[in-house]
Amino acid sequence: MDSSHIHPQECQMAFRKMPPPSAVPDSPEKLIRELPRRKIPDVLPHQGEVMRTYAALPPNVADVALQLPTGSGKTLVGLLIAEWLRRKSKERVVYLCPTNQLVHQVAEQAEEKYGLTVTAFTGGKKSYSPVDKASYNNANHVAVTTYSSVFNSNPFFENPDVLILDDAHAAENYVASMWSLRVEKSNNKHDSLHTALRSILKRHISSRDFVRLSGGDEGPVDWSWADKIPTPAFATIHEDIAEVIDAHAEAANLKFEWATIKDRLHACHLYLSTQDILIRPLIPPTWTHAPFERARQRIYMSATLGASGDLERLTGRRTIKRVEIPKGWDRQGVGRRFFIFPGMSLTDDDSLKLRHQLMHRAGRSLVLVPSGNAASKIVDSVKEELKFRTFDAEAIELSKKPFVAMDKAVAIVANRYDGIDFPDAECRLLFIEGLPRAVNTQERFLMSRMGANALFNERVQTRVLQAIGRCTRSLNDFSAVVVTGAELPEYLTDIKRRRYFHPELQAELAFGVEQSEGVPMGDIIENFGMFLDNGPEWEEVNQQIVSRRAGALQEAFPGLSELCGAVAQEVRYQESLWQGDFEASMECAQQVLAGLNAPELQGYRALWHYLAGSAAWLGAQAAKSDALQSKARTHYASAKGAARGIPWLIALASYQVDPSPTEDDVSALMAQLEQVEAVLASLGTVHDGAFARREKEILDGLASKESVPFEQAQRLLGELLGFEAGKVERDASPDPWWIAGNRCIVFEDHSGADPASSLDATKARQAASHPNWMHTNVESSRGTQLLSVLVSPVSTAHEGAIPHLSHFAMWPLEEYRSWAKHALATIREVRTKFVERGDLEWRSVAAKAFQENNLAAAKLYDFLSRRLAAGLLKPVK
Repeated sequence: MDSSHIHPQECQMAFRKMPPPSAVPDSPEKLIRELPRRKIPDVLPHQGEVMRTYAALPPNVADVALQLPTGSGKTLVGLLIAEWLRRKSKERVVYLCPTNQLVHQVAEQAEEKYGLTVTAFTGGKKSYSPVDKASYNNANHVAVTTYSSVFNSNPFFENPDVLILDDAHAAENYVASMWSLRVEKSNNKHDSLHTALRSILKRHISSRDFVRLSGGDEGPVDWSWADKIPTPAFATIHEDIAEVIDAHAEAANLKFEWATIKDRLHACHLYLSTQDILIRPLIPPTWTHAPFERARQRIYMSATLGASGDLERLTGRRTIKRVEIPKGWDRQGVGRRFFIFPGMSLTDDDSLKLRHQLMHRAGRSLVLVPSGNAASKIVDSVKEELKFRTFDAEAIELSKKPFVAMDKAVAIVANRYDGIDFPDAECRLLFIEGLPRAVNTQERFLMSRMGANALFNERVQTRVLQAIGRCTRSLNDFSAVVVTGAELPEYLTDIKRRRYFHPELQAELAFGVEQSEGVPMGDIIENFGMFLDNGPEWEEVNQQIVSRRAGALQEAFPGLSELCGAVAQEVRYQESLWQGDFEASMECAQQVLAGLNAPELQGYRALWHYLAGSAAWLGAQAAKSDALQSKARTHYASAKGAARGIPWLIALASYQVDPSPTEDDVSALMAQLEQVEAVLASLGTVHDGAFARREKEILDGLASKESVPFEQAQRLLGELLGFEAGKVERDASPDPWWIAGNRCIVFEDHSGADPASSLDATKARQAASHPNWMHTNVESSRGTQLLSVLVSPVSTAHEGAIPHLSHFAMWPLEEYRSWAKHALATIREVRTKFVERGDLEWRSVAAKAFQENNLAAAKLYDFLSRRLAAGLLKPVK
């Protein structure tokens, strides 16, 4: 048909009509009124205040942090700012969340609650649709995605104008992961690489630590162990490390992480734990990542901004402009929490029964635990006792709707203390087990080995606050929080630490302690029912919490201003080190040191002396400079002197001069006390129960004439005293052994012998042969001074035993029992002063007690070595 005959009405246009640009309000909070699909009438006053303050900032402020407490509507504020910037300046805005589950949650809230259309990006960039990619690139929609979608070597989001980092306080692992090569012992794909790296590291760590690294027996002490290869030693194996990782990186799925640090090993540290081998820089070098560095602005959304510069350390920025929390939130919290501490009144068995009964009463509950093994046990018990449906993190990642739709269900999530929100009536009962203290091996090393707890005070507190707030997400929310495990109850109930909490939380905790201490199970269940009903009875009780809140004051952690003042130089230190400018890096570290004077920061000060010395040492090697070598020696000595309770630093002196025997003994004692800390932490300090049971087991066992309970008690006593204590049943194997530092005491127990009998040749030969057996079979004993000790009530020896008596020590049974009772009393005494691992003040007190009571490995060894059996046992025919 000729086109001239087509009627005008029959023409169809494929071109889209572009809507005229609409006026954009002068502040993000006004945008809510232009969203007709919203389910909320308007923003709350405090949300509007934060957004107005943000809008008034100059556009050239590159880094801005907005503080809004958990549950105060932080997501709405972030989304409105993102949409406002997109509309106002046609900017590409990327809203970052820690996990896929949170991406879906934020996108769902935006659409269903706020009437905002955003585009969610999860999975690999190959799975992104062309429509979604065009929507982001043309700034038609705000992109919501995970941190890992930006922090990788080849991101789709390579040119954002604005990045909004939600839950920035929890971002350290997600940001740093791009420059972190983590070789996991439990990952099958990492097996070969882990084995090859161990062979390189073996000559630089102790035999005991090599066993831990390789996967020997792992108790609570071993699980919490962390170490670091000192920079001078690490530098000598850079090439070996690189060759091994080059060969294995692709098969281990680590080639991208390796590519970011391969040529920057001098700017990294190598950490060890029973779980992994970690290579990473101290501070993530985000300035090297174009999508992050070149963005016009980075906005950090956080429940707490802190006053120590922690946000700058987490994100590698020298300075971040802060928009503080609106007035009023410094006293009032979000929702109401009723804390229950079962361990204050119930046995472990009764605590388990309480858990099931509370779950049954609540219907839906959430359980946060530190490990997959702990989660599996709870899943099994819930299915067996309650027959409830269980959900794990993966099951609720896409949507929590199936969980919320059920009347009887338990969500059990391992190693995730943040990012899972259950507001309103979605969940009224939260169980938390374990303290979300260190989330990677670098943090664990700095806390437990370097005594740098002051640096992490705010970070750990924020993690705890996030964990306990999973089910209180708005002002009218309420949730019971049942706290179990060893460390978290201590953390929350310690009256010395409580003053650093928000006044609302101080009042809630004080009330929870009073309602838990010595309270029978029936009363706890009744109180929970009253709380859950949320009626007049609870309202009357609730006034007690409100009254307490009025009188509570929140104190600042010690040393915060000095930490904040140092952070810009800390970032400059890492920048210079990354570029290989070792002298500039050392000078930055020295400027950090100039501002760290608070006594609470002695561990952190020691760390920066070490870092300054290491930068000088690397510079001396590169430039063959005697001056820098002298600087390195001075800073290493200062590191050792700054915090005498850190055995890792005492050992560091061996890179400069040979340590004296006295220094070796001090180092061994401090390492011994590190182990004591781990055991005490695992037993708990809120109440005496677990410690008293362990004490009784030891005393009962040592009083027994039976070999099995006696030997078990001896092993447990050694463990409690900070020794590596072991026992195996093999042909000719000894009884328990205790190892600390370069001392090893191996026992031959003869506790069931008749005091009137004499030691025979067989038993004497057995005791004398134990050193050879240990060197052959126990790797951590190699290189130690090894002493075999006979514990026996006998006072004479047969003629055939005489030739062997000079090869082992004699500890009369009753003297040993008396010493053990005294040792337990000493441990009980120092335990009363114990607060947390890495407390250098506690180590000083405990070291004095161990020295004075012959509990230090060197003192005990010397005492026993002067008591050879040849001088104590009389020969008889």
